[in-house]
Amino acid sequence: MLPGSIQITGEALSGAEIKDICDSLKENSVRLLSVRGCQLSDRDFGRVCRGVAESHSLAQLNLNLGVVSTIDRTKQLADALKANRSVQTLFLHGSPLLDAGLVTLNGALSAHPSLVSLDLGDCMLGDEAVRLICGMLPPDGAKSGLKELTLSANPAVSTQGWARLAIAVAHSSQLRVLNLDYNPLGDHIAGMLAVAVSSSRTLEVLDLEGTGLTNQSAQVFLDMVENYPTSLRVLVLAENDISPELQQQISDLLSEGEEEEDKDGEARGNSSSSQMVLMTSGLGESFLAETEM
Repeated sequence: MLPGSIQITGEALSGAEIKDICDSLKENSVRLLSVRGCQLSDRDFGRVCRGVAESHSLAQLNLNLGVVSTIDRTKQLADALKANRSVQTLFLHGSPLLDAGLVTLNGALSAHPSLVSLDLGDCMLGDEAVRLICGMLPPDGAKSGLKELTLSANPAVSTQGWARLAIAVAHSSQLRVLNLDYNPLGDHIAGMLAVAVSSSRTLEVLDLEGTGLTNQSAQVFLDMVENYPTSLRVLVLAENDISPELQQQISDLLSEGEEEEDKDGEARGNSSSSQMVLMTSGLGESFLAETEM
């Protein structure tokens, strides 16, 4: 039987429900576990973590919206991830981790052999956390790194922190999707990110929705996609003070580039090769899947 999914949102979970979840994890019958926004006791959270540690089938773990609410829970999750080898996607969006929480998780996240997608949006992170996250974006293929990173709504990160991230993104050998929406970035940081995007050989999606940008930033991105080769396919600029005309120009140029790449791929006969395709569909619904391209 193929592993299935357990998805529960915003409920108070009983001990019996937790037992069923843990039994399924230990039986390797769960590929996706989502308990986003759920209430469970500290004891039951520890039981779930032990189940995660023992599971060989679990690929996606969603603990969004405050499930990891204390440093003790963060430590338990770190211990679980140190033992686990199968989790590819981890969602912690809306967890009050702070930099101390990232320090606690860093060893487990950095050393995990399968983790490729990480959501740390709205986790009250600062510059120290970003410094640690940059270590998960290795500049060469010597070790595995993140392919998708979400850092939405972490306003405590300073200009220096975002600059450090931009440098890491520019040199990352694997990152394909970066979500920075709803951070107060402004045009200066956006300019740094434009340089990072133009240097990156892998970044395909950049989400800058609601980040305080103006036409100045949009013009920099327009010049970039118009005059320099880039892997970028999607640039989200909604909810910024940017004219619809500029947004449309950028979108059109990115679309043209994607069409040309598709034609080149067909000409080279790539239709028979297997590639890893990244698919995103909103908060807590992101996954990497092997597909025949």
